[in-house]
Amino acid sequence: MVTIQRLTPDDVDRARALRLRSLRDAPDAYWTTAEEETRTTAAEWRARLTNPAAVTFVARLDGTDVGLVFGAPHHDQAGDAGLYGMWVASEARGTGVGAALIDALVGWARVTGYRHLRLEVADANLPAVRLYERAGFKPTGRAGTLPPPREHITEHERLLQLDQGR
Repeated sequence: MVTIQRLTPDDVDRARALRLRSLRDAPDAYWTTAEEETRTTAAEWRARLTNPAAVTFVARLDGTDVGLVFGAPHHDQAGDAGLYGMWVASEARGTGVGAALIDALVGWARVTGYRHLRLEVADANLPAVRLYERAGFKPTGRAGTLPPPREHITEHERLLQLDQGR
């Protein structure tokens, strides 16, 4: 059974461990690298988890942490939220963990009053692209690449309408 937990400032070690695991598991999926993230201090992690404008959710399957997602105001679209750092452990893929994490983040974004939820996904990451499509995310046409030395990785933005026409 999948359970979702919102992390608190007391969960610094847990958040850091999951983030590093995600970066090592899928190094071409994120803007930052595991090497860069290892330099993040416990105080910086605590600040991330204390930030009232952001949220971190962890998925647990059979009592083990197997997924992670961050939500925060979108980096360049005022009034929208961003889905960042989504990751599901290989042993938990296909079990509903990804959908549960997205559902938790969508719920947070709606309650917080955001109009849209935006994300970027690598074109070659077809399982993630399909997961986001099933969740209702639509391509916006905006594209970019990861920073060097991974500038060969193209990603496209996807958007989920949250206000349902209100």
